Amino acid sequence: MQNKTVKFITSKGEITMEVFEDKTPITAANFLDYVTSGFYDGTIFHRVIPGFVVQGGGFVPGMDQKRTKAPIVNEAAKGPANTRGTLSMARTPHPDSATSQFFINLVDNHSLDFRGPGPAAGYCVFAKITSGMDVVDEIAKVKTGRRPPHADVPVEDVVLISARVVE
Repeated sequence: MQNKTVKFITSKGEITMEVFEDKTPITAANFLDYVTSGFYDGTIFHRVIPGFVVQGGGFVPGMDQKRTKAPIVNEAAKGPANTRGTLSMARTPHPDSATSQFFINLVDNHSLDFRGPGPAAGYCVFAKITSGMDVVDEIAKVKTGRRPPHADVPVEDVVLISARVVE
């Protein structure tokens, strides 16, 4: 099976990734469905924590949250480790609550890996950046502030202009 490639065009540059359909099929299919539907177009990277993660996939400018599909099962036990340049599903404290939001690991975040059921369920890695990590590092440098109730929000929007499967 040949894994699909997705390209993000952002206000900071292009990011290309391999989506792990072979390792985390439910999560990969969920992400690809959001990509092909155009859901991510015009969303923002709404959480930037240098030395940790850059998060996006759920808000538009103004911090308005988009309506998502139903949550998916957490496949973190099947996925690779949360290492620099991997994408993982964001979720609430409930392990099976991921919908559209994802984060890009800026460093090796092994504390986010699967360690067992319940609270230790981890965060599912579903893709890895193949080019454009320099763009992610630029996003990680933006000035952030608070937009209650949210913290670590870029002061100037970093926009995910388009997300497309590369044929």
